[in-house]
Amino acid sequence: MSDAQPAASAATPPSPEPRTGWADTLRIYLAPNSLRMLALGFSAGLPLLLVLGTLSFRLREAGIDRSTIGYLSWVGLAYGFKWVWAPLVDRVPLPGLTRWLGRRRSWLLLAQLGVAAGLVGMALADPRVSLAGVVWCALVVAFASATQDIALDAYRIESAPTDLQPALAASYQTGYRLAMIWAGAGVLWVAARAQGATTGYDNAAWAAAYLVMAASMALGVLTVLISPEPPPVPQKPARTAGEWVQSALIEPFADFFRRYKWQAALILALIAVYRISDVVMGIMANPFYVDMGYTKDEVAAVTKIYGVVMTLVGAFVGGSLALRFGVMRILMLGALLSALTNLLFAWLAGYGHSVPALIAVVSADNLASGIASAAFVGYLSSLTNISYSATQYALFSSLMLMLPKFVAGFSGDYVNAFGYAGFFTSTALLGLPVLVLVALAARSSRSNRPAALDG
Repeated sequence: MSDAQPAASAATPPSPEPRTGWADTLRIYLAPNSLRMLALGFSAGLPLLLVLGTLSFRLREAGIDRSTIGYLSWVGLAYGFKWVWAPLVDRVPLPGLTRWLGRRRSWLLLAQLGVAAGLVGMALADPRVSLAGVVWCALVVAFASATQDIALDAYRIESAPTDLQPALAASYQTGYRLAMIWAGAGVLWVAARAQGATTGYDNAAWAAAYLVMAASMALGVLTVLISPEPPPVPQKPARTAGEWVQSALIEPFADFFRRYKWQAALILALIAVYRISDVVMGIMANPFYVDMGYTKDEVAAVTKIYGVVMTLVGAFVGGSLALRFGVMRILMLGALLSALTNLLFAWLAGYGHSVPALIAVVSADNLASGIASAAFVGYLSSLTNISYSATQYALFSSLMLMLPKFVAGFSGDYVNAFGYAGFFTSTALLGLPVLVLVALAARSSRSNRPAALDG
């Protein structure tokens, strides 16, 4: 299939003129595709905090120092390198499974079972006795979760045309954020219930909580089993190993640079830094709660109630506004709000222990993250060629995490040196270059847009 033929048209943006009314938007969110992405988004979002944010709460409570917790966040770099094995997920069938479920669903099921197995291992390990055991199991979860992301992003992109991608992205993000709340607030709530009236670190309580999280992956497994496989994208069979390498490994990246030319560097720079404020800040959020004296029950209650509500509002608002006003405008709004809400954490560090203040900060943070994530996923989806959807989207989403995760590894050292207020303020300042890059990308897409979304 030639580069200028129908494959490239899958990345063609919708009209910049808003055409979708609010009633039509609601119907889109209630369509089977959107509801399916809600459930699969939950499956995708569940593992992330369990190997990063929630794990940092567990480790801090177990007495692990902040610098070590910061470095252990590099487990998340598995997400940053998923482009390496994305071509295998994109092209290689799984014996037995692919014939039964299809290419996308077979990889989804295998990855989900891997996540569940890794979470069971994390449940049975005690970081005070064998920190290495927890880390190795966390790596299994991260690798399987990244593989799930590759297959799921391709499944989403191939399941609907480009003009519906913002709505699917919003549904996906809603499920994703709900899972993150369950993996954040929910796991703390379960651990607190299992621990009872005793204080301090209780590994048995954490084991029970992680086993519940492993069981929660059943929602994704069931959804995969009852969902239809998207129509297969025709692919020219490779006659030699060299042709396979060319089509599976080289062509997906070459296609992107051919379509965007000089704009590719700008797009990749924007992708690399768009979420840097949130990702870097997030590693130290749970240690911050512990050090500020918040209990598991307090953090769980605040994020469970207010986090859920504001996440739903943020994802719906972000996806709906992107449909009506264009992704680039909402991308700018999300970047601005993400940076500003980090300043609220700096304020909370000076304000002291206060549940009402925590409610306000967590609510604002979840609203901003919901808006930014829905717009960003829609933007990334618009950049892909459907012929290479898994590999190209894996490249974009990997690039999105590599720099932020690397920088986040030093977050514990920064907090030790400058305190929480200085740390949160610095993460907000990291968002300033993002605003410049969004503005440049929006101007570029208006003047010369082969596949970018107009703002």
